[in-house]
Amino acid sequence: MTTVEAGGSTAYWEPGSHILWRYRENAGDRFHIVRPVTVVRDDADLLAVWLAPGTECLKPALADGTPLHREPLRSRYTKPRTVQRGRWLGTGVLKLARPGEPWSVWLFWEQGWRFKNWYVNLEQPLARWAGGVDSEDHFLDICVYPDRTWGWRDEDEFAQAQLDGLMNAEVAEGVREAGRAAEEAIRVWAPPFSDGWQHWRPDPSWAVPSLPEDSDRTPAHVSS
Repeated sequence: MTTVEAGGSTAYWEPGSHILWRYRENAGDRFHIVRPVTVVRDDADLLAVWLAPGTECLKPALADGTPLHREPLRSRYTKPRTVQRGRWLGTGVLKLARPGEPWSVWLFWEQGWRFKNWYVNLEQPLARWAGGVDSEDHFLDICVYPDRTWGWRDEDEFAQAQLDGLMNAEVAEGVREAGRAAEEAIRVWAPPFSDGWQHWRPDPSWAVPSLPEDSDRTPAHVSS
C-alpha cells in the first residue's frame, strides 16, 4: 500500500495491490463512482490498473432508480441522484494514467481478448491517497481504434453539462485544451498508445478486489 510521507513524497503500490479508482460529482464533494482495481504497474511515469469483469462498484443513478443512460440528456444532470452498488459488466478494462496529466487512457477488449479500442477519458489529474486515486470526470472523451483512427465522444454530454452549470466556461476551455493535447499525442502515436499495452494480459492468480463499505470516505491526506 502507498503512503504519503514527510516532505510530500509518495511510495508506490506493488503490482497486485488493491486500490480504489474514484470520481467526485461535478457539482459536489460526494464520490459517486468508485471502482476497486488491481495495480499492474506504479512508478514515477505511470499508474496502470486492471478493472476485472464482475467487480462490484459504486455508481450514480437517479433517485427514482432510473439508470442514467435511460434518462433524456436534457434532464440527466438536473434530476435528484443517488449512488448504488452494481457490477462491472462485460470484459475488463486496463486503465493507464501518467502523473499530472488531465486524462487517463483505458483499453477495452472484446470477448476472447480481441482488442477493441483505446479510450481517452478527459478528467482532472489523479490525486493519490493511501487507499487509491481520485479525480473528476470532464464528460468529453476520445475513442482511438486499432487502425489509429480516432474521434470525439460525448460532445453532447459536455455541452449539456455546461448548460446545467456543472462546468463553467473557464473549466470547459481547459478541458478543450487538454483534448487538443491528447489529440497531438494520438497523432504522433506517443505513449501509452505506442507501448503495446493492447497485448497485456492480467495475472490469472489475481483475485477480484472487493468494494469496502466506506469506499466513498474522504481521505485524510491527498497528493498529486
